Amino acid sequence: MVPQLAMRMLTETDKRLLWKFAYNFGYKGMRSVQRYKKRLKKGIHFPPFLFISLINSCQLRCQGCWVDVASPREMIDLDNMNRVINDAKKHGNSYFGLLGGEPFMHPQLMEILAAHPDCYFQIFTNGQLITGEVAKELRRLGNATPLISIEGTEVVSDQRRGNKDVLNKTMQGLQNCVNNKLIVGVATSVCQTNIDLVSEAWLKRLIEMGVHYAWFHTYRVVGPDPSPELALTPEQVLQIRKFVVQMRAKLPIAIVDAYWDDQGQALCPMATGVSHHIGPSGAIEPCPVLQFATNTIYDEPSVYNIMTKSEFLKDFRETSAHATRGCVILERPDLVKHLVEKHSANDTTQRGTAIAELDDLEPRTSQHNPGNEIPEEHWAYRFAKKHWFFGFGAYT
Repeated sequence: MVPQLAMRMLTETDKRLLWKFAYNFGYKGMRSVQRYKKRLKKGIHFPPFLFISLINSCQLRCQGCWVDVASPREMIDLDNMNRVINDAKKHGNSYFGLLGGEPFMHPQLMEILAAHPDCYFQIFTNGQLITGEVAKELRRLGNATPLISIEGTEVVSDQRRGNKDVLNKTMQGLQNCVNNKLIVGVATSVCQTNIDLVSEAWLKRLIEMGVHYAWFHTYRVVGPDPSPELALTPEQVLQIRKFVVQMRAKLPIAIVDAYWDDQGQALCPMATGVSHHIGPSGAIEPCPVLQFATNTIYDEPSVYNIMTKSEFLKDFRETSAHATRGCVILERPDLVKHLVEKHSANDTTQRGTAIAELDDLEPRTSQHNPGNEIPEEHWAYRFAKKHWFFGFGAYT
């Protein structure tokens, strides 16, 4: 699998982009985790990976979306993005996930990428705004990979994304990326209406289209319209985990997951401290779906200082890790509400209903399924997770 994937990357992508990926994301990303480990020994928590929703606006209206995409525009401008990224770089960070809304609606997105050639950015996008010219500029810059959401067939995509002709427009954006030799991924929020995409045939089709990595993440029952009927059963979540492990050892496509370690034990990136989230208002949140905060990036110049001093983030990490290895908002919405009230955290949504939404959530299972762990089969994934993506002592 690894030699075939390596050959695909060498023959299908721009060599300069491949070098930036290998150095900025690969080497520097590993170094960032090592610096994080050293900080942990001193009791200092600053995540090696930051996820930033730099704008709330989006042209789609997806089921279960927790972002106020139809509300007045909120975004983090170029100067403040540069300030946050530069501050994080001082402490070894080199990888940043850019979310929205739709990141390509941010008028300064390309300027943000251009300002940090020594970093690597993963852009979570619906792909519809990636024109040929946009893809060409991404190739010129060389330090970003689009992760494009595909949610199923034409009918399912329109239903899930709340618009017309969604799949065709998204596929055109994907093709523009492939035509410009970008490193490109496809993400699917797996739910009851599209679980058929968790198949070998779908991965083979992605390979044929020129996609280099896939990410199957399970649907989160959150937000103002959570659509609980779309939630997966514990058996289906286990089915996805088993499928991912098997396909990693079989097909020449990388498959990302963020919720299990090398032994197949569940983990939460927020609870381990490996990542936190900054919302489009600048609010510093535990993770993207937990829209509560006691601080923003505007409170003082250094986001490092804010995060390392935050009792709210510290309590969220520790309390969540003691409660479950899974997703605390799914399993224990009551505990989330307790923490929010304990720290007098602000509702960071524009709709102002985040607490009421917690009250309406029914506890449900997440990726934590004790006794049904599925360890990594392929040595490369097993080695990488063992050294750079694990519990970091959060669950001891």
